[in-house]
Amino acid sequence: MYPPPPPPAAPPRDFVSVTLSAGRTYDGSKSWRRRSCWRKWKQLSRLQRNVILFLLTCLMLCGLLSYASVADQWRAGNGRSAEERKRRPADPPVLPAPRKAEDLPGLLPQKPQRHLRRGPPNLQIRAPGEGSEDRRQDDTKWRDEAVGGARREGSTRRTVVSWRGAVIEPQPGTQLPSREAEAPPRPSSQAPRIQNQAASPNERQRAVIGAFRHAWAGYRKFAWGHDELKPVSRSFSEWFGLGLTLIDALDTMWILGLKKEFEEARKWVSKKLRFQKDVDVNLFESTIRILGGLLSAYHLSGDDLFLKKAEDFGNRLMPAFQTPSKIPYSDVNIGTGAAHPPRWTSDSTVAEVTSIQLEFRELSRLTGNKKFQVRRVKWRLSTCPWHCVSPPPPRSRGRALTPDHLVCFLPGTLALGAHHGLPADHMALARALMDTCYQMNRQMETGLSPEIVHFNLYPQNDRKDVQVKPADRHNLLRPETVESLFYLHRLTGDPKYQDWGWEILQSFNAYTRVPSGGYSSISNVQDPLNPQPRDKMESFFLGETLKYLYLLFSDDPSLLSLDAYVFNTEAHPLPIWAPPDGA
Repeated sequence: MYPPPPPPAAPPRDFVSVTLSAGRTYDGSKSWRRRSCWRKWKQLSRLQRNVILFLLTCLMLCGLLSYASVADQWRAGNGRSAEERKRRPADPPVLPAPRKAEDLPGLLPQKPQRHLRRGPPNLQIRAPGEGSEDRRQDDTKWRDEAVGGARREGSTRRTVVSWRGAVIEPQPGTQLPSREAEAPPRPSSQAPRIQNQAASPNERQRAVIGAFRHAWAGYRKFAWGHDELKPVSRSFSEWFGLGLTLIDALDTMWILGLKKEFEEARKWVSKKLRFQKDVDVNLFESTIRILGGLLSAYHLSGDDLFLKKAEDFGNRLMPAFQTPSKIPYSDVNIGTGAAHPPRWTSDSTVAEVTSIQLEFRELSRLTGNKKFQVRRVKWRLSTCPWHCVSPPPPRSRGRALTPDHLVCFLPGTLALGAHHGLPADHMALARALMDTCYQMNRQMETGLSPEIVHFNLYPQNDRKDVQVKPADRHNLLRPETVESLFYLHRLTGDPKYQDWGWEILQSFNAYTRVPSGGYSSISNVQDPLNPQPRDKMESFFLGETLKYLYLLFSDDPSLLSLDAYVFNTEAHPLPIWAPPDGA
């Protein structure tokens, strides 16, 4: 049989198929096939995707910050002149900046200027017998010639003031330096005395006396004989256990004319103050507060009790200087004589080491015992190579400055330096810095400066010029601002500095005064409703802050004249001594 015939063929379909080649034959591989970005992203692991997202986020943030910085600088550059015109104009300097002298007729013969290789100007302040005899004679001869020349032309009005190779042209409204300013009077060889009596204090001085009596009443009632008062809890705290507040306030009571309080404190010093204690004291703090306070009380009152106590205490501090480098240790046990570096580091602070020379040299001069003079410390520091002191690295983006309240001592220091012969433009800088320190108080809701502020370099409408972080809002009743106000007013006579000091005193009374007695440091200068008392009255509030306020408000420039007294770090006045004849 034959097989069945095949089925009929399917009818043809009505479409045409076309195959396009990519240029190479498809072999089943997927390597050449293109994939979309989304497909590639989905094929990544979760970790890989998270890393990529993190990097992209960082790049975006950096870009935004860079754009904001550039925009701020551009806006500050375009609007700075208009903004500065709106602000209060800067106070004119007492004298313009010195420039190189020219050979002008009528000037005193100039001594060739000494060019120092490094460091600050050499003020030629030396103890008797220190330095070469030839150099001393040369300086004396030059000073005599300058003073003699000034006296010879006393009847001629000078149009140019010459100072050490600099020419300073007087401006309208600027008083020319007097003959005494050009040639300061020779200090007395005898220690000056101040009478312990009220010399008709004015209204503002009486307010300071009232504040002191209120603070002293709290200390006497709740912390008598102890270091510091805790006015809120009506108790006390100890640091050295040596009656720190009482000793710090001795000369303040004498200056304010509080005879009764002074005699009561003297009685405690005589009967209760004993240094034979097994206690570590900080060399710097105990020197400026205790040693300086006792020496100042001796000079103002003439009472030998204070000098004997000062000598005893000075002897107990001497073991701190027994070091191979002659740079003293920071701490010493006044009972056992054991000295050591601070517990938190192995170093000694240069500022603390050099600040205590005034008290130890004064103790040597009064007792005749040269062992207290710390000349070796001075020599060691003067021979230190300058490469061991390096400036801080520059900032990549300086958006804010962060000064603290302690820096506000600088205006007074600059003004005092200009008064004693440093460049006249230091006075202009002192006045500008004083304005800044005042604004640190003025722009706070309580009128009291915080411990640290942040200045915006590029002010904006929605941000204040002065900003404070929460951790820096406290005020410790510090004296640095009123200290500089005292110097600026004493040296310029500008009454605005007294007005600024009066504002600060009123703020102290409004926000730090404790009704039961004393004044307390506060934690928040930006909250006038609740400044949050810290329950501590530092000893320097009586020893420095109120003392400087009283002197600031004084109408008598001879009261503790800056040509007769020098204030130590803790505001204890010590006399300026004349060198021996022939020195």
